[in-house]
Amino acid sequence: MSFIHVNESDNYMTPKCQWERIKNYIPNDKKIWSPFYGDGKQKQYFNEMGFDIIHEDKDFFSYTPEYDLIVDNPPFSLKKDVFKRLKELDKPFIIICPSMMLGYKYFQQYFKNDIQIIIPSKRINFIHLTQPKNNYTPPFASFYFCYKMNLPKDLLFVD
Repeated sequence: MSFIHVNESDNYMTPKCQWERIKNYIPNDKKIWSPFYGDGKQKQYFNEMGFDIIHEDKDFFSYTPEYDLIVDNPPFSLKKDVFKRLKELDKPFIIICPSMMLGYKYFQQYFKNDIQIIIPSKRINFIHLTQPKNNYTPPFASFYFCYKMNLPKDLLFVD
């Protein structure tokens, strides 16, 4: 679902290059659901990388398609609700979120023993949906939080 009218600070899209840096950790034989619509380009990016993806402008909190894993960048202002729903769904995911998630009590309660993290060597940059700023890098680090992805290590560092 597009949250462009909910909170202006949530309108940051993930450029294709940020997904390409973790492409090798995303199974290419699975159906991906990318529920946070934004500008709708996620489908194009993932199709170009060879993935089968569901990316529709529907409400993440009330709609669930047939899928194998979620890969997306959710609206950060809704991260608590997003992670609660992800825990309820209990399926594999890769979600971009601020590194500070590790310190949140609710996050620890949901995923303390089950999370793996892909840590980029440089901060993830984003593009604002309504006020495009090329390669905007926030003043905090964001990581790829992974659940049930069976990565080779719990902490992976990528260029």
